[in-house]
Amino acid sequence: MNGRIVRNVMVSLFLSLTIADAVWIVNAHSVETQAATAAAVGKPAPDFKLTDSNGKPRSLSDFKGQFVVLEWINFECPFVKKHYESNNMQGLQKEFTGKKVAWLTINSSAKGKQGNYAPADINAKLKERKASPTAYLIDEDGTVGRLYGAKSTPHMFVIDKNGVLVYAGAIDDNNSADAADAAKAKNYVREALKSVMANKPVAEASTKAYGCSVKYAK
Repeated sequence: MNGRIVRNVMVSLFLSLTIADAVWIVNAHSVETQAATAAAVGKPAPDFKLTDSNGKPRSLSDFKGQFVVLEWINFECPFVKKHYESNNMQGLQKEFTGKKVAWLTINSSAKGKQGNYAPADINAKLKERKASPTAYLIDEDGTVGRLYGAKSTPHMFVIDKNGVLVYAGAIDDNNSADAADAAKAKNYVREALKSVMANKPVAEASTKAYGCSVKYAK
């Protein structure tokens, strides 16, 4: 009787260890897969699918063959306000969407966090600021933000027409929150787009983004 109990205990222990090991292996594989598919300058930009502020599903692959800008946003962030109050962001949007560049504004603020709005409010704010992105995309669970390593608002990314991420970082080289400084700064996004559109390498392909932290869900 005692021998049978010992055997049962040993079998149960073996199975629990096997299950734990299997879970560890699955989790480790998941981390490795995420690392392998995460956005990196010089590598293909990972595809994603989000819903825009008009309820339309949008995928990065919808813009295959086009240059694409990704702009992380939070209208309540002072650094975002700097670029919208100075008309700097809207000017860039208008300049490059006019050249067939797809401009995707992305909000990764979680529900209940600063910068998260209902679609109707988003569209009202875009209209009020005379913004003209190709689409404003809602990323409440932060999946796409984390995939691209978006840390700040604004955090900017440029993708070339071959789908390669060619720039990631700050919008410009002046990290103040003063709207008057936007016009005096070197705009990294403009420089990156001008370079790739002229079939030239981007001189500064990676910079440190500045601004407010992205308000991800915990």
